Amino acid sequence: MSTIKAWAAPSAGSALEPYQYDPGPLGVEDVEIAVDHCGICHSDLSMLDNEWGFTAYPFVPGHEAIGRVVALGSEAKGLRIGQRVGLGWNAHSCMHCAQCLAGRQHLCREVQGTITGRHGSFADKVRCHWVWAVPLPDALPAAESGPLLCGGITVFAPLRELGISPNARVGVVGIGGLGHMALKFCKAWGCEVTAFTSSDSKAEEARAFGAHHVVSSRDSDAITALAGTFDLILDTVNVSLDWNALLGALAPGGKLHVVGAVLEPIPVPAFALISGQKSISGSPTGSRSAIDAMLAFAARHAIAPQTEHFPMREVNAALDHLRAGKARYRIVLDADFD
Repeated sequence: MSTIKAWAAPSAGSALEPYQYDPGPLGVEDVEIAVDHCGICHSDLSMLDNEWGFTAYPFVPGHEAIGRVVALGSEAKGLRIGQRVGLGWNAHSCMHCAQCLAGRQHLCREVQGTITGRHGSFADKVRCHWVWAVPLPDALPAAESGPLLCGGITVFAPLRELGISPNARVGVVGIGGLGHMALKFCKAWGCEVTAFTSSDSKAEEARAFGAHHVVSSRDSDAITALAGTFDLILDTVNVSLDWNALLGALAPGGKLHVVGAVLEPIPVPAFALISGQKSISGSPTGSRSAIDAMLAFAARHAIAPQTEHFPMREVNAALDHLRAGKARYRIVLDADFD
């Protein structure tokens, strides 16, 4: 019997407790990864609290893992024992549907999230389909790279998928776990970058991350004054905003793209879209090829999240730190099960 040691919540919102489980036989196309580091994403909190209504308990969070391949199924491809890999939001896709065959495995109808119906990476080991065990470039530091596998690809993918040009004017709403990485990617992409933040104290940090300009997201007049400016506004927060002002700040043909999981409906005034040929869109993380491209881009431009580290045994303190809004800007747990 194979046993995996983990930290799990027995019920919604409860503290995590030591937990062990038998994962069963390794699937022929699956990979087992010994976890060295795992980032904490706000989605881990949302799932822990069952905000989205489909969490299964006991619940093992964690979907930003960096580790080493320790076991391979007989049909697992392109990997070797001991190889350093990362695992993000997705852990399995069917590989035969139209989306998978088109290279959009993250949009597979049968896609399984690493922490949705499966046990995640707040553990000594985690399993996934070989497609989602992503080799990590040597130039990227293992201890800092976990958040790239979820937060990083979430903000990188729109630049690639929406065809954003290197001379585009881009606004990033929210300078948190997602937003600070978005500033770094957009600056390296070549864009003129404006940070929208509700916290004046983050202005200098936003500039250090790559913002050319900083605007208060609470100041509707300041946003209105930017009418017709942006080719892309990337919304990384999960709260309602002054949507009319943001749509007005788009240039003709501009896009308001949502990656923050806003639970309230977004009002869409039709004339604001029609008159400027504007659009509102959204996206999850990204395909395997998009993740590979993101990691290569991050390695070339020395992009890494700003992190704080906790030993995994202090996971509850780390989660409280995130809940209190004190994370600057991503938390990484260092595995310490031995």
